[in-house]
Amino acid sequence: MAESKLKVAALKYENDKDTAPKVVAAGTGYVAQKILEVALANGITVYHDDSAATLLTKLDVGQEIPPELYQVVVDIYVELMKVSEEKRKALAPKKQDVGISTPPQP
Repeated sequence: MAESKLKVAALKYENDKDTAPKVVAAGTGYVAQKILEVALANGITVYHDDSAATLLTKLDVGQEIPPELYQVVVDIYVELMKVSEEKRKALAPKKQDVGISTPPQP
């Protein structure tokens, strides 16, 4: 994807404070590339969806997601949960990788 066509939106949701996820960063082109670099450098999982990015970048930073975009955000969340679970499984030690031994005999 050409940098000038790149669109990125970052969302944040705090269960105890927010009624819906908020846009905390959004942009296109160079700004989008910088947002993406910061996210990746901080280990934030990135979900790629051109349609969702187009919709979310139209919102103002600090704006809560409107109800008509809830399903879009739910779909993103579900996919991120799948990725998170796959990463967790990939990093978990496999049974055959765990060694158990008895202490050495004197």
